[in-house]
Amino acid sequence: MPKTTKPLSPTEVKNAKPKDKEYMLADGGGLQLRVKPTGAKSWVYRYKNPLNGKRSQMGFGAYPAVSLADARRLREDADKVRAKGVDPQQHREVQIEKQYQLNDNTLKRVALLWFSVKKTKVTASYADDIIRSLERYIFPELGNVPISDIKAPATIKVLKPVEASGSLETLKRLAQRLNEIMNYAVNTGLVDANPLSGIRHAFESPKKKNQPTIKPDQLPDLMRDLTNASIKRATRCLIEWQLNTMTRPSEAAGTRWDEIDFDKQIWNIPAERMKKKRPHSVPLSPQALALLETMRPISGEREYVFPSYLKPSEHINSQTANMALKRMGYKGLLVAHGLRSLASTTLNEQGFDPDVIEAALAHVDSNEVRAAYNRADYLERRRVMMDWWSEHIEQAATGNMSMAAGTRTLRPIS
Repeated sequence: MPKTTKPLSPTEVKNAKPKDKEYMLADGGGLQLRVKPTGAKSWVYRYKNPLNGKRSQMGFGAYPAVSLADARRLREDADKVRAKGVDPQQHREVQIEKQYQLNDNTLKRVALLWFSVKKTKVTASYADDIIRSLERYIFPELGNVPISDIKAPATIKVLKPVEASGSLETLKRLAQRLNEIMNYAVNTGLVDANPLSGIRHAFESPKKKNQPTIKPDQLPDLMRDLTNASIKRATRCLIEWQLNTMTRPSEAAGTRWDEIDFDKQIWNIPAERMKKKRPHSVPLSPQALALLETMRPISGEREYVFPSYLKPSEHINSQTANMALKRMGYKGLLVAHGLRSLASTTLNEQGFDPDVIEAALAHVDSNEVRAAYNRADYLERRRVMMDWWSEHIEQAATGNMSMAAGTRTLRPIS
């Protein structure tokens, strides 16, 4: 019969004295206590490697930091791994490396990896908004937390002050961005599941609010106020340009001269500057072209039609039109984005095809076939509509009040 090893007792382990040479005390099942001449004690596990059948050993740590009970639990865990045909020492090394990676993969690091992909799918201004919100609200408290340790309760606690401030739209966007970051972590194998998938339900939902705008019959008042406003000439041109082209504030502010096709009288906005990352073409009315003629002496030799006042090599801030409207007395009544709603309401009331209006607004059509049809065949119908809209704006300005009522013939930029 094979020799039976008597298990060690805690007292035997504690009282084991050093000798002239290193010696081992067996506990059974391959577990041994190594006692060195210095008096240092440590645990050793001897086993047959299931991969090659050779005798191997691995350390379980020093005594008394690792007690007899602890060492026995480690032996049991190693036996379970070995029973599956895996070398327990190799398994431990993999687990340690995995833990190192988890500790290195903090929320901030993973968020930045996610952001490097996300920013290629959104406009530059929206990308700036994303990273600023994370830096302000998320990174200070959660940035250094390993992604594997991110839990809903702690995250909700971090977001509660945002809810208390009443910034419910900001809160909604933060919850959405955190979910995208965690889904990225799942998809890249950093975590097994997204623990934040339901955090939006822990907060009050924001009430949907439309962008402030004015009624169609108030357009003459806007044009009069724009004429009398104490604002820079380029700012007034920017507001009229956005009004005539029905574009978003960031799209209008970032207009480049090389985007204008003067021969075809079309403004071609590249996909990277559009909200939905789809290229958009705007038929330019005579009034819109006249606005470009007004800007030519100011910026014709620069990259942007509406250059920044402080940094002429960059474009004007997308909030410039909003600030001007506030100074004109339209705070809470009209924002730059609301100019699109004004155009949409007016054109719908005049009986223009809603699909043509939606195409002009660059709203993404869920039917991709129909969307392609819009781009290909609605352009000329949109041109007719855009010409009518610009004529309507000019009439609301009673002729000489609009900057777009000037010269209608442009020469190409050389």
